[in-house]
Amino acid sequence: MKTTSFPAGESDDFAFTAENDARAKTIMARYPEGRESSAMIALLDLAQRQNGGWLSVPAIEYVANYLNVAPIRAHEVASFYSMFNEKPVGKYFIQVCRTTPCWLRGSDGITEACKKKLGVGLREVSEDGLFSVIEVECLGACANAPMVQINDHYYEDLTPERMAEIIDALRAGEEVAVGSQTGRLSSAPEGGPQTLVDVPAPAADPGSGPAPNPGEAD
Repeated sequence: MKTTSFPAGESDDFAFTAENDARAKTIMARYPEGRESSAMIALLDLAQRQNGGWLSVPAIEYVANYLNVAPIRAHEVASFYSMFNEKPVGKYFIQVCRTTPCWLRGSDGITEACKKKLGVGLREVSEDGLFSVIEVECLGACANAPMVQINDHYYEDLTPERMAEIIDALRAGEEVAVGSQTGRLSSAPEGGPQTLVDVPAPAADPGSGPAPNPGEAD
């Protein structure tokens, strides 16, 4: 329901596919009547995924029209959150974490490896259209630093050499194992467990007497 008067957004030829239209309606149904605009972030994400990883002006304003809000409200959200891209990006969108734990573990080298391998600067698209690289703040995998996020997946415990190998594999259309690139289990210490590796057997209760021999008759 409109609460103010505003012109409709210029959505041009952008429109949700039938599948995404159904998803959008399902998302909006989670909110009370009159509060459907709370689905703004989710619908912008849906539009970005459909639009090749970025939000064009028509895509942003289509979402505004879809939610029956002023176009400026959708632009405000799209420009505020770093997860939204307002310029085209590559098929593989590399986000290099540069916050303190990753920086201390060599994130600058990861960024340079990406730029050198791809022949691009930050926020540029490689000539083949496959890659873009940016630097971002903490992605929450500090124990496995340095790390990057590529599209929806984390790649951790990186070295510049391993980063270059990942780019080669993705360019060749190969699958790359996500998570730690050194075989680390989850966020366990490097080299495996460091504590409680020799857990002694529980001591017998001195007041209970010797343990019965299962072979003895009652």
